[in-house]
This record gives sequence, structure tokens and C-alpha cells, in this order.
Amino acid sequence: MIRIALWVLAALYLLLVGLWPAAAAPIGLVAAGAAVVVGLIPGPVLALGAAAAWLKYRAAHPATPTA
Repeated sequence: MIRIALWVLAALYLLLVGLWPAAAAPIGLVAAGAAVVVGLIPGPVLALGAAAAWLKYRAAHPATPTA
């Protein structure tokens, strides 16, 4: 029984090692493309966009009663 389990684990390992680079390639290409796009946008523009998004989507605090 242990011999069958070891053969199955060995087969799964070889499948994973053999298929992982091909499966991960599109993810790497998307990350590289996103890095290029973000690299083309100047830093102050990114900071201004981040500040605008924070101001628009920040959590609203409930009003405190003054009575």
C-alpha cells in the first residue's frame, strides 16, 4: 500500500513541477504588463489618484449628538 502511495505522490510531484511553469507564465506576463503601465504613470499622478480614491471611499463616521 505504501508503495502505491509513493508512486502516486511521485507522479503528482512530476506533474506539478512539469506543468507549473506553463501555468504560471500568463500570470507573470500580466504582472509584467501591469508594472509597465504603472511605470509609465508619473508618481505625483499616482499619489493624487490615491488621495482622491481615499477621500471618496473612506469610512464615514457617524455624527455625534450635540443635545
